[in-house]
Amino acid sequence: MRITPRRLAVGMSLWIPNLFSGIRVRGFSADWTQAVVQLHVNVFTRNYVKTAFGGSMQAMTDPYFFMLVMHQLGRDYVVWDTRGEIEFLTPGRGVLTARFHVPAERIADIRARAAGGAKVLEWFETEITDGAGEVVARVRREVYVREKKRVTAAKA
Repeated sequence: MRITPRRLAVGMSLWIPNLFSGIRVRGFSADWTQAVVQLHVNVFTRNYVKTAFGGSMQAMTDPYFFMLVMHQLGRDYVVWDTRGEIEFLTPGRGVLTARFHVPAERIADIRARAAGGAKVLEWFETEITDGAGEVVARVRREVYVREKKRVTAAKA
């Protein structure tokens, strides 16, 4: 079965760690350049002072840059999410939204730098906003990319 953007969004929303954390994947674009994820702050996802738990905000951003890169590059590359940073700016309440964007031009650059099996570590950034559009947190994620050895060997 082929993984489509719609199937992946539904599957990720129903995936137990997301489902019980209030994380909902609203969608991936058809060309795998964008994703939208929401966190519903509720009794299970809030902290002691009744705002969004920082771990939930980190979790809502965890795999999405990696997935966008992986689906755009295709099966000839190893792609991993290696590191993440989050800067909390203001307490998060209600429904929080993170929008992920990895343009095709950036993928072309990553593909060129990974040619021949070179290791590429690429940082991506997004913001988490509340219902009023106020930035609640800034997030950075590092993605590791390398062309698979069998592909590099076949080109030699």
